[in-house]
Amino acid sequence: MMRILRLYAPSLIGDHTLCYVSTNRDGNVCINDVEIQVLWARAGDPLDGEERAGAMTVVLPREAELKEGDFLSVGKDGDTLLRWQDGRFRVCRAGFLGVSEKAEIWPAIRTAVLTVSDKGSRGEREDTAGPELEHLAFMQGCVTEDKKIVPDDPEEICAAVMAWAEAGISLVLTTGGTGLSQRDNTPEALLSIADKTVPGFGEMMRIETLKYTERSFLTRSVAIITGRTLAVAFPGSRRGVEQCFGAIAGGLRHAVETLTGKASECGGHKH
Repeated sequence: MMRILRLYAPSLIGDHTLCYVSTNRDGNVCINDVEIQVLWARAGDPLDGEERAGAMTVVLPREAELKEGDFLSVGKDGDTLLRWQDGRFRVCRAGFLGVSEKAEIWPAIRTAVLTVSDKGSRGEREDTAGPELEHLAFMQGCVTEDKKIVPDDPEEICAAVMAWAEAGISLVLTTGGTGLSQRDNTPEALLSIADKTVPGFGEMMRIETLKYTERSFLTRSVAIITGRTLAVAFPGSRRGVEQCFGAIAGGLRHAVETLTGKASECGGHKH
C-alpha cells in the first residue's frame, strides 16, 4: 500500500489536490471533463518537458515499480482503476484521484474463463455469464487470456482446467454446473483434480447471497487448487455470477498471490 504524492498538470495550472478521471465517448482520457493524457512519475523525477506539458502526472513513491500491463488501484477495493499500457494510463473504472489517497499496484493475474453448458456448447443458448465473469475479474486486475465453452461433461471440464494450469494460468473461473440436476458436474470434476480445496469461497457465496434468495444454500460452488492454479466455480446465470463474485472479490487477489508466491507484495507495494 502507498499514497499518491502529487498530481501535476502544467496546462491545468500546476498542482491539484483532487481530480476526476474518466473516459469520454471517443475513448480518450478526461480529467475533470477536459481531455488530457495521464502519465506517472516516481518521487524525485523531473516533471518538466514537452511530453508532460499537456498531461496530468500522477506522482507515486520512488520505490513504486509500475510495469507494462500493471493496474493502479486507488481507494478502497479499486474505487478508481487505471491500467498502464503503451506508456500511459487507460481508465478501467472512472473515479477520483487525490493527493494522499491510498493506492496499490496490481500486477495482472493470468486468468481463463470456462463456461459449462450443454446448450451453450451446442450454440443453442447465448453465454451471458462467461462475459460477465470476465468483466468482473478484469475489474480486480485479472486479464483473461483464454475462454471456452464445454458441455456438462466431467472429462471435458477437467481437460480444460488442467490444460490452462499446465500453461501457467493462475486463476480459472468456471460458470455453470453447480446445481442439483443430473448434468451438474462441475464441483465433482474440479474436486477430482484438486490438490487442495478452499472451502471459504463457496461458503462466502452461500452466506452473502442469502440477502438475494433464501435458496442460496442450494448452490454447490467450490474452489480448488491444482498445482499453482486456483479454480473457482460460479453459478451458471449472469445474475448468480455477479452476486457470488461480489461475495469473494475482496480476497481473490490475495488468494492467488499467496498461491503463486507473491503474497509479500499483497497485490501491490507497501510504502
